[in-house]
Amino acid sequence: MAEATTLADLQSLGDAAGVTEQPERVQIRDAQGRSYATGRRKDAIARVWIKPGTGKIVVNGKDQAQYFARPVLRMIINQPFEVCERLDQFDIYATVTGGGLSGQAGAVRHGLSWALVRYEPGLHQTLKRAGYLTRDDRRVERKKYGKRKARRSFQFSKR
Repeated sequence: MAEATTLADLQSLGDAAGVTEQPERVQIRDAQGRSYATGRRKDAIARVWIKPGTGKIVVNGKDQAQYFARPVLRMIINQPFEVCERLDQFDIYATVTGGGLSGQAGAVRHGLSWALVRYEPGLHQTLKRAGYLTRDDRRVERKKYGKRKARRSFQFSKR
């Protein structure tokens, strides 16, 4: 017959293996009460500051709707707020360089997610489960010599 394992036995086994709990996260804010984080996606780099407010988003000195004209890009930026149920509670100021609009929107989302964690550490698990804290490192593959694009060959002509 197999012995029943108790919770205390499992705890002592974890202690013996050197398994520790996750480190406690602390709030990181500057003198103005803002939290800062950097986000990256493709060739785009976004520096993001958040502070309590009315939900105003400014990207490179322009309103969010003016800078990201496509609704899909604005939806990408608002995803961390929807997951955390914090819509219209923070003002965001972001500066973005490099890449195209799609990469820039992804970079702002990545930086915004980390800024939220630094402002409110309890949101870490929620944002991590949604996959917003992981940097998406996919890039465009470079063109190879003897090829028309990265992998596309020239059209074969028999005659």
